[in-house]
Amino acid sequence: MLTPETTEFIAGLPKAELHVHHVGAASPRIVAELAARHEGSTSVPADPALLETFYDFRDFAHFIEIYLAVVDLIREPDDLWALIHGVGRDLAGQRVRYAELTVTPYTHLLRGFADAEFCEIIEDARHRVEADFGTTLRWCFDIPSEYGVAGADRTLSVALDQRPEGLVSFGLGGPEIGVPRGMFTSHFAAARAAGLHSVPHAGESTGAETVWDAIRELGAERIGHGVHSVEDPALLEHLATHGITLEVCPTSNIRTRVVPSMADHPLPELVKAGVPVTINSDDPPMFGTTLNQEYAVAAELLDLDRDGIADLARSAVRASFLAPEGKSALIAEIDAYAG
Repeated sequence: MLTPETTEFIAGLPKAELHVHHVGAASPRIVAELAARHEGSTSVPADPALLETFYDFRDFAHFIEIYLAVVDLIREPDDLWALIHGVGRDLAGQRVRYAELTVTPYTHLLRGFADAEFCEIIEDARHRVEADFGTTLRWCFDIPSEYGVAGADRTLSVALDQRPEGLVSFGLGGPEIGVPRGMFTSHFAAARAAGLHSVPHAGESTGAETVWDAIRELGAERIGHGVHSVEDPALLEHLATHGITLEVCPTSNIRTRVVPSMADHPLPELVKAGVPVTINSDDPPMFGTTLNQEYAVAAELLDLDRDGIADLARSAVRASFLAPEGKSALIAEIDAYAG
């Protein structure tokens, strides 16, 4: 059990967040407000108190179903802007100085947003977040795997044709089962050729072979989740040797039931194998957590003291796609805080 002093230390620690989805990070207040705007045409409760039950996921497939119901609430430009700005405010409240926010353009384009309009809205909200709260946001444009090649084609088109200033990486989310990573090899090759970093999800609800596929076929520089890498010692060695970071989200893995319990979580085994990891919140309100709470969970799983917790924060900065001068400044801020 962490002491109050350690919890307070985590709360004040400057951080980077590398794996958080824009819709999944929307606070209950924002989601309830959006549901109220569209009452009668959504299954999402307009009462924040009812969202906890709504977010009780039976399995990963049910999580995707609920996630898409929340996505469907974002129908107007003001909905999207308010969501991004609110997420930025919540991140800043946890001393997140820099965040790479995963957005899924295709699901919004299906609901009537034009390519340029979508990018203009998120960019305007990003600049306002930095001006209002001091938190720097960058984007990962994410293929929703459930839409197959059509979704990938459109996501790549928006990324390369619009190329918003804040875009740094190209990802792949959604269901893993039945969706081979190799289906998207050409999309990732084009994104990488254009200078975007490769950060697909893999090894979350499927095994180690999916992580291998993400590395070999998608050129992954970081892996979203990747917790089932523990099934393959050769893969662990490869990740450690090549410095491929896993974006680990402990509570998410329990809530989506891809790991049976926190006692079974493979984070300690990954760290013991020398695999670089970062700690992240994924879809925090949906999973009843925050980034600060995920740091607390990791501290208990890894038996970390304050220095070890600060090292987690430094690791996230080093694994980020922040410019070198920005990395140096944020690590210096962590060092100054940790003493």
